[in-house]
Amino acid sequence: MTVTRNKELVKRIARLAKQNQELEENIKKLEKLNEKLSRDNEKLKALYEKVSPEGFKDTLEVEKKERSLKFNMATVLFADIHGFSKPVEGMDSSALMDELDEILFEFDAIVSRYKIEKIKTIGDTYMCAGGIPVRNITNPIDVVMAAMEMRNFLEKSEKNKRGGNEKIWDLRIGIHTGPVTATVSGKKKINYDIKGDTVNTASRVEAISENGIILISVMTYELVKEFFDCDYYGNLPVKYKGDLQMYRVKGIKPEFSVKGEGILPNESFRIKFGLIQFTDIQEIILDKLEKELPGYLYYHNVKHTVDVVTEVELIGWGEGCSDEEILLLKTAGLFHDAGHTIVYDNHEYYSTQLAREMLPKYNYTPDQIERICSVIMATKLPPRPTNLLESIICDSDLDYLGRSDFIPVSNTLYEELKAQNKMGSLNDWNKIQVKFISGHQYFTKTARSLREVNKQLQIERIQSLITE
Repeated sequence: MTVTRNKELVKRIARLAKQNQELEENIKKLEKLNEKLSRDNEKLKALYEKVSPEGFKDTLEVEKKERSLKFNMATVLFADIHGFSKPVEGMDSSALMDELDEILFEFDAIVSRYKIEKIKTIGDTYMCAGGIPVRNITNPIDVVMAAMEMRNFLEKSEKNKRGGNEKIWDLRIGIHTGPVTATVSGKKKINYDIKGDTVNTASRVEAISENGIILISVMTYELVKEFFDCDYYGNLPVKYKGDLQMYRVKGIKPEFSVKGEGILPNESFRIKFGLIQFTDIQEIILDKLEKELPGYLYYHNVKHTVDVVTEVELIGWGEGCSDEEILLLKTAGLFHDAGHTIVYDNHEYYSTQLAREMLPKYNYTPDQIERICSVIMATKLPPRPTNLLESIICDSDLDYLGRSDFIPVSNTLYEELKAQNKMGSLNDWNKIQVKFISGHQYFTKTARSLREVNKQLQIERIQSLITE
């Protein structure tokens, strides 16, 4: 009797476990269906708001608040996810829509990583643009890199889902660089719609592209050819402008890609990219100095920062520095006096704080940032450099000691110190200058060969000005 009851109990537990498993599967299906219904509901709601009288009124109000911005260099990408309208055996339209949503979701993630602005999707055509709303010089490279990731993602997705035997989706991409006009709208979420010849040309480039091909115009090609292997593809007739040359992007150049495979960027790519991107960082910092430096900084002004950035590069190449070292030197030179926007004394420390805050946004590594900050701190007087990069920036920071314009530059430093009650008479200043220059030495061979002779002449010139 007991054995029979135990058998029935086991069967009952097994039946309940199976029912529980089925219930969990049904719950998952309902959750997925609910998510889909929520997305559909949002689409219907947006559509209703557009066609309803109230929605039409809101649209008019938004249109009144729209404004236009001009961007001199933007890179526009059109991607046609070809095959959406093709019938596929065993797949209904709902499943196809879900796959398309997955593809578009991943494309959104890719362009976001490259700080590219998604403009819109039109059916199975995806449109985005680099260089808006934040202007930058690297947008052609960013957009081509994003295009490669889109293509690679779709190829892997097709292989994983269908084993490479069958293919539903194909992708063709067209890219063109030039000026655009962007119409800005929206309150909570800012939207950009772009127009102009650049947009029209990018669309036409995509239209003649082929499945699996990234096609770029000659304008884009000239801006990215140092990074990517490209083949000449043909000419595109453009009304009133003649033929437009086009190129097919094969991949990243072997010397700039991991294992030379042309897919993933290596460290050499990132350094070369950083040297180009430096122009954007420089524009931001120089603008900050122009606006925020105190008016009494007659010497530690924007011109001095530009001089130091120029000089560290000149001495750096003379001393045989690598591309990465040149990038670190120029970045340190750019930031070395930025702390003056906060405080005068101990400004070097605050310069490093600004660098630590900003540089991670531009993909500088933690090690690079530490090296940059060490180079900045080396400019604190008296200079005591401990390595080549620190020696280079110390020589660049005091480069004026051996220049022909030493006297007028020196006088601006005197006026700066006097305005803060840190210096007495000009005669006292000249005495200090003679003592300082007599004890100063350039640390690098390049600086010594360029400035040491003139520096000795400066000592004689200042001594002739001292009256006591």
